[in-house]
Amino acid sequence: MDWRIKVELFEQIRREYEFGVGTIKGVARKFGVHRRIVRQAVASALPPRRKSPARKRPKLEAAVEFVDAILEKDHETHRKQRHTAHRIHERILEELPGCQVSESTVRRYVQHKKEELGLLARETFVPQSYALGIEAQVDWYEAQADLGGERQTLQVFCMRSMASAGSLHRAFFRATQQAFLEGHELGFRYFGGVFRVCRYDNLSSAVKKILRGREREETARFIAFHSHWKFAAEFCTPGEGHEKGGVEGEQGYFRRNHWVPIPQARDLNDLNEQLLSACRADQGRRIGERKQDVGALMVMERDHLLPLAEEGFELGEVCFPIVDSKGCVKVRTNRYSVPLRAGTKVRVIVLPACIEVWHEGKCVARPERCYGRQQAILNLEHYLDVLERKPGALAGSTPLVQWREQGRWPKSYDQLWQSLMKRHGKQAGTRDGRTAFAGASTWVWPTQTGRGIGSGDGVFGCRRGEIPVNGGGPRAPTTRIARCRRLVSIRATLAGAGGL
Repeated sequence: MDWRIKVELFEQIRREYEFGVGTIKGVARKFGVHRRIVRQAVASALPPRRKSPARKRPKLEAAVEFVDAILEKDHETHRKQRHTAHRIHERILEELPGCQVSESTVRRYVQHKKEELGLLARETFVPQSYALGIEAQVDWYEAQADLGGERQTLQVFCMRSMASAGSLHRAFFRATQQAFLEGHELGFRYFGGVFRVCRYDNLSSAVKKILRGREREETARFIAFHSHWKFAAEFCTPGEGHEKGGVEGEQGYFRRNHWVPIPQARDLNDLNEQLLSACRADQGRRIGERKQDVGALMVMERDHLLPLAEEGFELGEVCFPIVDSKGCVKVRTNRYSVPLRAGTKVRVIVLPACIEVWHEGKCVARPERCYGRQQAILNLEHYLDVLERKPGALAGSTPLVQWREQGRWPKSYDQLWQSLMKRHGKQAGTRDGRTAFAGASTWVWPTQTGRGIGSGDGVFGCRRGEIPVNGGGPRAPTTRIARCRRLVSIRATLAGAGGL
């Protein structure tokens, strides 16, 4: 019987007993109920709750001791390595062959037993209030996006202001220390100042060793970084993610609202522009008990933040490799080509997106950073000086193969190369082709149809009075003049023979 209907029946029985028949037997006969119900109604206006009989568990009984022993032992085990109900059911089927109990039965018993043992005890948390400009929380999370039509898993840096609830999300290919520090600088510029305290979990980019209590042995670069920006770093208790619950909740909201459906972008820069637009759109939200929206609070908070540093921190990791016999420098486990002689010592700055190679105060190469292992990232332009002496090495060279795969070597280059070899022979034609292709990404090769290869201005795409060289490296004016004269000679030869 429905609870409400039963309460109404008790009310009628009590009234009839008080003001009507006045006997239990008479009331029972009038309403057609058992005398026990009449006695219950007279004793209390609320019907007693129905007791659920204890159900027998004939199949589970054989495994109860086994399950209890597992859960008792879990008391001494790290919480992330404790048994789940699913795993316990699997072990029952494996270790107790005669016990064919269903997983749902095991799941209900495990939940009841864990509550008895205190393994599912829920904590009570104290609400916190934050003053403007005092604290930000920082963390990483993982998300997927389609970059150039290819699905990629990315690491996303998130910084959240605890007072205004504003946040910045920035995607990187890897959660490296360089990306970690760059995310901070972008976050400070986004908020318009520096927070006095930033709170973290114990991520390896900042913490080298966890000591007693709140003490941490921080990495040297992170110490220098927060000293440069004048903020204090605080770290959560290991395994207690609720101590930075603001940024944890922000990640969940942002993932559900801006990473679903999976974003489509040309490249990582395009994706980060989309994320920045989403962060700005979220400034119109009003969160929790705050009386103003996020954007208005961010404007108020700027006056309470520490001023930005006049100069940024040196984000990149610096090393000093030596150019090997293949014209490459080794950074981490990968090799990158450079337009310098073997044996030259260079200064390399490792950044999240690229590798900068410096020599004599000039950046001579800036390839995209590779996060693979034992890879070779080669640029054909860096080998043009060598190919001047060894033209036969061009056809089977790995840099040429990589350029073809990247689409940087169009068919028109092969046509020019074949035409030069027909007129001058294989060796001389390849050498002339090498001269013509030097700095091909910025030069125009004029043809009789008026169309050119590449883009640029001046003679063959060169600016007036200068000529490009390998990767923009320095070269003596006499070499530039000689090369330009050689190009004029090649053009005159082709023009006399009817061009391509």
